[in-house]
Amino acid sequence: MAASPVLIHHLKLSICTVLLLCLTGTAFAQLRSTYYLLSCPLALPIIRAEVLKAVLLEPRMGASLLRLHFHDCFVQGCDASVLLDDTENFRGEKTAFPNNNSLRGFDVMDDIKHKLENLCPGVVSCADILAVAARDSVYALGGPFWEVRLGRRDSTKASWSDANKDLPAPFLNLTGLITAFANKGFTRQEMVALSGSHTIGMARCRTFRNRIYNDTNIESSFRESKQAVCPAVGGDDNLSALDGSHSDGNCFDNSYYKNLVKKKGLLHSDQALFNGGPTDAQVRAYVHDSSLFFRDFAKAMIKMSELTPLTAPHGQVRTNCRKVN
Repeated sequence: MAASPVLIHHLKLSICTVLLLCLTGTAFAQLRSTYYLLSCPLALPIIRAEVLKAVLLEPRMGASLLRLHFHDCFVQGCDASVLLDDTENFRGEKTAFPNNNSLRGFDVMDDIKHKLENLCPGVVSCADILAVAARDSVYALGGPFWEVRLGRRDSTKASWSDANKDLPAPFLNLTGLITAFANKGFTRQEMVALSGSHTIGMARCRTFRNRIYNDTNIESSFRESKQAVCPAVGGDDNLSALDGSHSDGNCFDNSYYKNLVKKKGLLHSDQALFNGGPTDAQVRAYVHDSSLFFRDFAKAMIKMSELTPLTAPHGQVRTNCRKVN
């Protein structure tokens, strides 16, 4: 039996609506890797090129961009709230204790956003840029590559108090770490994998001073070498590579876990992963199989990058990542 003219009309309207939503990127759909395929097809190559340029200029920037994404997603979800500057009437997350004078990479984000705004005005969100830049940073430093699903929108608010409360502190023990990550929906196994991000980057003296002067589960020569960098008093901002086996902290590999087995974890929270507890076996597994670490890290990063993202019609696409439109 032939379809009625009314039914055909409604079908045409439905098809047109779906096509329009796909073209404009405003559908209530889940995140998808092809989100900018039509609206800004050069978005990902531009982000990749800018990240590579920044990392070649300063390899440490790769770890900084990865950390920026982490600190964004653990507070309100992956919504670029961490990029908002304070104003007279607004207190953002940049001055929270874990972030203040510590987070870096904002200028790189500005450069990427500026280029994308010139090419595709009002299309690519700052939250998506953060997610892609983190992935490209890891890959540029020798780490794994993973597919980033896109379509996040940017928040118009931030939470200084949540940044102080939700971000795992460097002095946490294993129970505290498991709890902090579980509060965001991560398993113990995913927490250990994500901690491997500390195979790159630097830490300030104030974050590891207590460990090198008071912890007992630390290798003696490692302790002495770090005390030379971080005195008992002063030098709070002196830097040391999170991965003690690399003086520059710019190689993404499994040596972070190798150091833990040798009691050379820089942070108290690092060594907590290998201290006679239930995560020891996973640390050993990563020591013996770097490809397993890479696979688990990539999977955990995909999950982290999709923590309660804002999607249309919520939020906005900021034209300047530092302020709301």
